[in-house]
Amino acid sequence: MQRVIIPELLDTDSGTPAEIAAALRDLRNINRRFGGVATTCWMLRQVADELGVSSLSLLEVAAGAGHVPEACRQTLGRSGLKLDITLLDRARSHLRNGTRAVAADALALPFRDSSFDVVSSTLFAHHLGPQELIRFFREARRVCRRAMLINDLIRHPLHLALVYAALPLFGSRLTRHDAPASVRQAYTPGEIRSLLAQSRVGHVEIHRRYLFRMGVIAWKN
Repeated sequence: MQRVIIPELLDTDSGTPAEIAAALRDLRNINRRFGGVATTCWMLRQVADELGVSSLSLLEVAAGAGHVPEACRQTLGRSGLKLDITLLDRARSHLRNGTRAVAADALALPFRDSSFDVVSSTLFAHHLGPQELIRFFREARRVCRRAMLINDLIRHPLHLALVYAALPLFGSRLTRHDAPASVRQAYTPGEIRSLLAQSRVGHVEIHRRYLFRMGVIAWKN
């Protein structure tokens, strides 16, 4: 199954305010029910356990309203791991009020070297072409102190078939377009490993998670 680039409607806010709100609700439900939140929580716990720490500073890139890191903050907090979260998104309108947040370009992160323990992204990598993704990996490596986390989809024919079967569950026409488009332009674990090697990050762990989720932990040298 070849990677196919299909522009996603939510990326350009191509809909009415009601349609966009419905698409964001769909996205929250997808992450909550189909492994998105669980994958990021699991990776953060792996990092904390490896480092032997009870707190992590986290930069979530392309965060939107930050529902995934916030869900992880609540879940992990119950087991004693504290997350200090900063959100970054290209559009200030996507960011939630009341949370430390920055509107900026993910390919030119406006932070000093080693500013955060962890730099994370969820369902962002597949939006970037290979060279853009290498730039992002290099920026994330620069800004993190400990590790970079990538939570994304795995491109696979069975995954695409499952998404088409689930289309009636989505409340927004934007999601019904964007969900299969996301799978078609997602990367395989092998492709991600190759791009990370070109980015010269440190030791890389790639895990296959529930329902074709990919969890990548790239440790900083």
